[in-house]
Amino acid sequence: MIGRFAPSPTGPLHFGSLVAALGSYLAVRSVGGKWLLRVEDLDPPRVVPGAADEILNLLDYLGFAWDGDIVWQSQRYDYYHEMLSELDRSGWLFRCSCSRREILASAPHSGEEGPVYPGTCRRGPVKPEGQTAIRIRVPDEIVAFCDGIQGGQKQNLEREVGDFVLYRADGQFAYQLAVVADDIAAGVTQVVRGADLLFSTPRQIFLYRCFGRVSPDYYHLPLALGASREKLSKRDGPKVVVTKNNGGALMWEALKYLGQDPPLALRGAPPGDILGWGLRYFCLANIPADNMIVDFC
Repeated sequence: MIGRFAPSPTGPLHFGSLVAALGSYLAVRSVGGKWLLRVEDLDPPRVVPGAADEILNLLDYLGFAWDGDIVWQSQRYDYYHEMLSELDRSGWLFRCSCSRREILASAPHSGEEGPVYPGTCRRGPVKPEGQTAIRIRVPDEIVAFCDGIQGGQKQNLEREVGDFVLYRADGQFAYQLAVVADDIAAGVTQVVRGADLLFSTPRQIFLYRCFGRVSPDYYHLPLALGASREKLSKRDGPKVVVTKNNGGALMWEALKYLGQDPPLALRGAPPGDILGWGLRYFCLANIPADNMIVDFC
């Protein structure tokens, strides 16, 4: 079994990210599998200088041990071009000149992540002389899967998302292509991550099918929420930002959040001891499905 953790270096490691790191690590390590580390620095304007090194150093200090070399998405553009070309040769792709404003004005309705693309440029870009994005054609059919935590899921890509972007007009690869391409290259068989990415999963399963590959097993962890009931972030205060001083205590809290039952006496123990307890007693089936407000802030 091969799992992975893929942080985005847009800021410091916080409790919500630690939950994802711990959940993915214990799920695969507790059964003797490999755990890979990938830095998703694909969107340069959002990358905070120095954040990646801080996250990696902190993970190492907390006792996380990864297999192989760290993968940096910013160094894999040639590979993404190859994967995009593979889809293009198979006839899945088309160029699109629509701006977000134009899509918003012409979309039949709004989906969970914004306006549903209406297929305007499927037969060729309306404005071929300008910058164009590359989209993939999606069918009018249901993509269904069983998430290991959230249960049965289904989505009609055409009606709920529309043809989605794989290569943006500004020359950047989209997350959906990069994450699938990277997981294929690494042989990932288990994806454990936050439930905020649950809606993206049918698109990724569809891409696996287009590549003729088998998708991994998915487990979407409940999101840690702040007092405002929004997804926890560094804006929720210094207590949720993971440091070397509070890393052990937050790791203990993360185990509790994941439905495990670490001894209270372990709360002040070194991070390695807490992680070791998790490796011995972790039970994937105990993880709850519902998002919860963290109560230690």
